[in-house]
Amino acid sequence: MPGLVPVLGARTDYPHTAIVTGADRGIGKATAIALARSGYDVGFTWHDDETGAADTVQMIEGLGQRAVSVWLDTTDAASCAPAITLLADALGSLGVFVNNVGIGLTKSVVDTELHEWQRILDTNLNGAFLCLQAAAKLLIAGGVGGRIVVVTSVHAHQPRFGYGAYCASKFGLDGLTKTLAVELAGHGITVNAVAPGEIATHLPHTETRHPHQILRPGIPLGYGGTAEEVAHVIVFLASPAASYVTGASWEVDGGMAEVGAQASSHLSNNDWREATNAGTSQARR
Repeated sequence: MPGLVPVLGARTDYPHTAIVTGADRGIGKATAIALARSGYDVGFTWHDDETGAADTVQMIEGLGQRAVSVWLDTTDAASCAPAITLLADALGSLGVFVNNVGIGLTKSVVDTELHEWQRILDTNLNGAFLCLQAAAKLLIAGGVGGRIVVVTSVHAHQPRFGYGAYCASKFGLDGLTKTLAVELAGHGITVNAVAPGEIATHLPHTETRHPHQILRPGIPLGYGGTAEEVAHVIVFLASPAASYVTGASWEVDGGMAEVGAQASSHLSNNDWREATNAGTSQARR
């Protein structure tokens, strides 16, 4: 058949080199370190925290792996692809790409200004598209397959009041991920999403409790997650062990999506866990 692309299957001989966007803190930082612990040399971008980026480099190198970083603002479209290419060149190859950068906005749709909407879409979706496109081209050129993992959100699956721009960006990113999974499968490249729920990445410095000790009634497991728990799933999806997984979106949310994303911060007690007699009688016809 003319134009038929031979299906290679998911390759497992791709290089142990990885790029993570937004690894100066939070989930990106935890992922970069977890990948290094799994034997990857890691390049990463950073934006807010120069000290945090330097610490990420130090921790990767402390694990015996190479580290390289570059500052990137994903709202600057012209800088996205060159940053990914620069990191891949510095590493000498690319086997795994993790798109992690994202920002939020809590504002109703009717109150959202165009410039606010544009900033969220540019950061979370348009910049991600350019980074993912650049990484995909590099992986295709490498000829030995690879892995792409996209960090989305539970709000890529469920909307939430006051999260219009954020939800739009994450729904779009989820759709892009699934489309890439189909388009890149013939090159032996898998593409999956990880959809975090309430992850404790911005706790105040005065908070000494582990996130699992901070009760969150609206989450079935009863507490928020850690960046490391998300990173573990990302590393699995980036590994040969996940060779038959593509186009999936893995919720890492303690069961939050099953209750409803709105519930997490709006349920103040555990009453929802108890079955009641309400609604058990059948209507007479």
